[in-house]
Amino acid sequence: MSFGDPNNPYGAPQGQPPQQPGYGAPQGQPPQQPGYGYPQQPQGQAPGYGYPQAPPVSPYGAGPVAPTTMPGSVSAARVMVWVIVGLQIIGVALLAFAGAALNAAKDDETLQDNTAFQDLVGQSTGVIWGYVVFGLAWLVFAAVLATKFKNGGNGARITILVFAIITAVLGIYPFVIVGLVHTILAILVAVFVGNANGKAWFNRPRY
Repeated sequence: MSFGDPNNPYGAPQGQPPQQPGYGAPQGQPPQQPGYGYPQQPQGQAPGYGYPQAPPVSPYGAGPVAPTTMPGSVSAARVMVWVIVGLQIIGVALLAFAGAALNAAKDDETLQDNTAFQDLVGQSTGVIWGYVVFGLAWLVFAAVLATKFKNGGNGARITILVFAIITAVLGIYPFVIVGLVHTILAILVAVFVGNANGKAWFNRPRY
């Protein structure tokens, strides 16, 4: 048969030279496979090999993983609040003792006729007992807040911050001398509760 015959159905298409099996490939090797010349992916290599792995994502959403145990700074703040409660108890006891002593002096027969002393004692006694009532209320409030460190949410955190700020201010005035320790402790509580660890602890998901 002749490949030159255009009417031959077994001939090669016109315009293309006939090719023999394995034409263009070295002897003893199969013809080239499709895609020859492109680098082949090594077997067993996972897709994306060589790229850095993404950091683990919190099951509660994007952002750092929520703490499961109370951070050390938050725990220290809780201890400081309990110390403030103890100092409040001591302060209330001293004020109550001073009020009782003034009442006893006021009833002294030798001072009954001293009008200036009676007026001074009467005013001082009223102020002292007012401080006693306020001190009792404040120490109860502090004790309640100290119990909120474990299970309290963001509302408890904000309340503790406000409590610490007010306590620090009261330690400067009017309780200047006896309130110095309160001021230092309250500032530390505000810092430890207001920082990132405190925020993460009080805002952690609860299930």
